[in-house]
Amino acid sequence: MDGSSVLIVRGIVGVVVGIVAFLWPGITIAALVVIFGAYAIVDGITNLVLGFSRTGAHGRWAHVLQGVVGIAAGVLTFMWPAISALVLILFIGAWAIITGVFEIVAAIRLRQVITGEWMLVLSGIVSILFGVLVFAFPVAGAVGISWVLGVYAMTAGIILISLGVRLRRLVVATV
Repeated sequence: MDGSSVLIVRGIVGVVVGIVAFLWPGITIAALVVIFGAYAIVDGITNLVLGFSRTGAHGRWAHVLQGVVGIAAGVLTFMWPAISALVLILFIGAWAIITGVFEIVAAIRLRQVITGEWMLVLSGIVSILFGVLVFAFPVAGAVGISWVLGVYAMTAGIILISLGVRLRRLVVATV
């Protein structure tokens, strides 16, 4: 799969996630919490197995500690889903800001290769704005956050689809 196809697929996934977030906001946040809790427990168990199965003491304690912390995080997620949802939402905000910065950096590097890199800059700006909004209004409620996530996912998805189509045309034109 070439780069333009990857961008188009990434964009389509973003649009679909956005639609789901609008149609089922409560389920969207609950699903994120459940997925995180399950992942933390499975990751914790995996680290414990690694820690107790390693030969020699080098690195063993780190895996065991990671395992215990992962299992504890997963159990706490299921014990306090509302707090976990808030923490997860703040994590999503941080992720969006970091992703936006990297998209802008990538666009600056791409500007020597293609025209239309502004679309990736725009996607980065949308990501950063979404992250800032999440941090500014973390208790706005699961529905509001889900809708903001939906707008972000659909907007970024549409921009990435546009960029992928533009790149595909560029590749076809140069062949």
